[in-house]
Amino acid sequence: MTATGTITPGTAAPRAAVEPRRHTRRRANTGPTVVLLIGALYCVLPALWILVAATKSNAELFSTAPYLPSFHGAFWSNISGVIRYNHGIFLRWALNSVIYAVGGGIASTAIAGAAGYALGKYDFYGSRVIFRVIVAAVLLPQILLAVPQYLLLAKFGLTNTYASVILPQLVSPFAIYLCKIYAEASVPDEIMEAARIDGSSELRIFTSVGSRLMLPALATVLLLQFIGIWNNFLLPFVMLSSNSLYPLTLGLYGMIMPTGGQPNEYSLVVAGVFLSIVPLAALFLSLQRFWRIDLISGGLKA
Repeated sequence: MTATGTITPGTAAPRAAVEPRRHTRRRANTGPTVVLLIGALYCVLPALWILVAATKSNAELFSTAPYLPSFHGAFWSNISGVIRYNHGIFLRWALNSVIYAVGGGIASTAIAGAAGYALGKYDFYGSRVIFRVIVAAVLLPQILLAVPQYLLLAKFGLTNTYASVILPQLVSPFAIYLCKIYAEASVPDEIMEAARIDGSSELRIFTSVGSRLMLPALATVLLLQFIGIWNNFLLPFVMLSSNSLYPLTLGLYGMIMPTGGQPNEYSLVVAGVFLSIVPLAALFLSLQRFWRIDLISGGLKA
């Protein structure tokens, strides 16, 4: 009889080989985790600083620790101060931002969805060339188009209007590319053929079948476009000259510049920035069930 607990050479070798693999796997997972933590801190710390700084007065803003909140009631005084600033112009800026972001976001999403669906589900003359041009346009920095767009709109007398901010942002190459990739993967040709047999037109197929199957992609594009237009600073800065047409980004910038950069308006600006983040957070939470991180990664891999 053999003694209990004796390890034969045949069983000891596999165990010895498994242990180094486990340690190697742990070391391999540590690097990506550290990178993700650094990226999370990079995104969270500025937002956290805005929340903390909104609770401070002008004196506390420059004399206390950056991430130490104040509990002396400065938060509500800053909020009321920025709302009452210049006879309530902040509320007008907020309304302008809603008009630009909601109007431009919805129109841009509709255009991107229709264009992406057409490029993804129909093979027509020039479709491949158009798609390659769109892919090339994704790599083009938008800052290069600001001045040409201004000169073009100036010829039609559309500068310093709502249209001057909305029109240049209606066509998003990345949104069209994203919708095209998603339409190819999510809209089966069999369903389209069945709809044609039932007598549906191509427009009816898109509105009743294609758009519903593409709903996650459309919600993602709407969120990306809304955030991009809401945070846009350069285009309104180039197109607008009237204070009553400014969005929040340009209006808050103007609150500091007239005083020569003096700190007496900084606490109000920080409070205004905090208020401008609230709609973005609300939109993200309301659309989070449609949000698909793998949607963007899959589109970039395709």
